[in-house]
Amino acid sequence: MFEKSLNKRLKNREAVVGSWITLAHPTIAEIMANSGFDWLAVDLEHSVITIREAEELMRIIELSGVAPMVRLTSNDPDQIKRVMDAGSHGVIVPMINTREDAEKAVAAVKYPSVGKRGFGLARAQRWGNRFAEYLEWQKENTTVIVQIEHIDAVTNIEEILSVDGVDGFFVGPYDLSGSMGIPGQFDDADFLEAIETVKKAGAARDIPSGIHIIEPDDQQLVDRIQDGYQFVAYSLDVRMLDVSCRTGLKAIQREKT
Repeated sequence: MFEKSLNKRLKNREAVVGSWITLAHPTIAEIMANSGFDWLAVDLEHSVITIREAEELMRIIELSGVAPMVRLTSNDPDQIKRVMDAGSHGVIVPMINTREDAEKAVAAVKYPSVGKRGFGLARAQRWGNRFAEYLEWQKENTTVIVQIEHIDAVTNIEEILSVDGVDGFFVGPYDLSGSMGIPGQFDDADFLEAIETVKKAGAARDIPSGIHIIEPDDQQLVDRIQDGYQFVAYSLDVRMLDVSCRTGLKAIQREKT
C-alpha cells in the first residue's frame, strides 16, 4: 500500500486512467482491477453501496495493485474520515463551489497539523500495526480531487484551485450545464466558455485536469489524453456491461427484424 502513489503520478504529470464502480459485488472490482486501470473509484454518490461494501471493494482493488478512490455522497468530513480509515487513497468530492469547500475537503483527508482528520486505528493503518508509516505516507500521498459542477464553482475556480492540497479537478458536465439552465447542452456557447475558463485556471496553476468518458469509447480515451487530461475516468461498470451486451446482440437483432 505505502509504496504506490496515485498522487505522485499526478504530480509527475502522468495520465492516469480509472473507472467508476457502482455495483457492490467483489468480483466486479477484481475483474476491473486486473484489467489495467491505474485507479478505481467506489462511487457512493450515485449508487447504493454501503460503507462496509466500500471497504471490501477497496481491499480487493488495493490488493490487485490499483489505487482505490471513493467518490463521496457530499463534502462530509465524517464520511471522508470513514472511507480514508477504510483504506481509500483519496476522495473525489462533489459540488466544490468555493475556496472554503475545498479547504474543508482537504482538512478532512489530512491529519493535524495540516488538517483536522481524527486519529483512529483501522484498515488504512493496518489496525495500528503500521500507524507511524501511514502517518508519514498520508502527508504527501493522499489525493483530493474536487468536482467542478456548478456555475458558482466556475466563478470561483481560481480560488478553489489555489487551495494547498487540491491535487486535481474533475468537471461534472451534466450538473454544470444544469446549473446554467441548459442541461445536457454541451455545445452551447456559454457552456463551452465555462469549460474553457476552468481549463485555463487549471493550466495556470498546473493542476491536473480530469474528465469522464461516459460511454466506453477507446478512441475518445486516446483523444482526451492527447488533449492534456491527466485524471481520466473511462466509463463505469454498468455502462461497460450494458454496451457489451447490446453490441454482442446487434447482429441477431438485425436478423430478427
